[in-house]
Amino acid sequence: MRNAIELGDGFVVTTDNSGGIGEKTHDIVAVPDRVTAYFAARVVLLEQWAVQANPVSVLIHNFTGSDSWGAYVAGVEDVFREANMEIPVITGSTETNMQLMQSAVAVTMIGKKREVPVETDCAWFVYGAPLVGNEVLDRREEIASLRMIKEAMDSGLIQKIWPVGSKGILAEYRRLKEDLQVEIETETDVDIHSSAGPSTSVLLGINVHNVEKARQMIGGPIYKINEIDGFRNDT
Repeated sequence: MRNAIELGDGFVVTTDNSGGIGEKTHDIVAVPDRVTAYFAARVVLLEQWAVQANPVSVLIHNFTGSDSWGAYVAGVEDVFREANMEIPVITGSTETNMQLMQSAVAVTMIGKKREVPVETDCAWFVYGAPLVGNEVLDRREEIASLRMIKEAMDSGLIQKIWPVGSKGILAEYRRLKEDLQVEIETETDVDIHSSAGPSTSVLLGINVHNVEKARQMIGGPIYKINEIDGFRNDT
C-alpha cells in the first residue's frame, strides 16, 4: 500500500493537497483554480487505483475562498471525465473567516476496493515523464493519461499501478519493493531522481505476456524498469 488508509469493509481513504498554486497574487505558480484542483484530484485517484479501489465520494477542503469553490469542483469533475468514470458525490467545506494570501486546497476521496486477479509474472514500467511546477503546464502531452491507464486496468493488461511523487521514480520503486538499497535503470533516458509533481509519472505492473498489448493500448511510451545486479538487498 502507498498512502491509502483502510477503513474496513473494503473502504479506503486517499488525500492530496496543494498550496501556493492558483490565481492569487502571491501564489508561486500561477494557474487557474480549476487546473489546481484537477492535479490534486488526479493524484488522489491514482492513489485509489494503487490499492485497487474506485472512489465513491470526494471531499474538497478549500482554504482559498468561496469564489474558488466552483472551479475546484469543476477540476475534480474533469479528472473523472478524463478517466471516463462516473462522477461521485462531491462535497466539502470552505474557509470563509480568514483570507489567506496564497491559494490552498486539499482533495480527499473515499473509495471501495474491487476484486482483482492475483498478480502473476509482473514486470514494472514507467509511464509518463516526471514533471513539476510550470513543466506540468508546458509539457502536458508527456503526462501519463488517466483514460489510458483506466482502460488498460479494466482490460486486465495492467495488474498494478504505483504513482510517482515528489521524491522521484527510484524512491517510489524502492517503496514499492520495500528495499532502500535496490538500484534501477530504464530502457530510455528518464530522470529517475526528478520530482514527478502531481504524479505525472506512474509505475505500471504489467504481466510479461501482455507487454506488447499494453504498449499498443496505452499508445504513449512506457519504459521497462530493470534492477541492476549487485545492488539488490536480499538480507
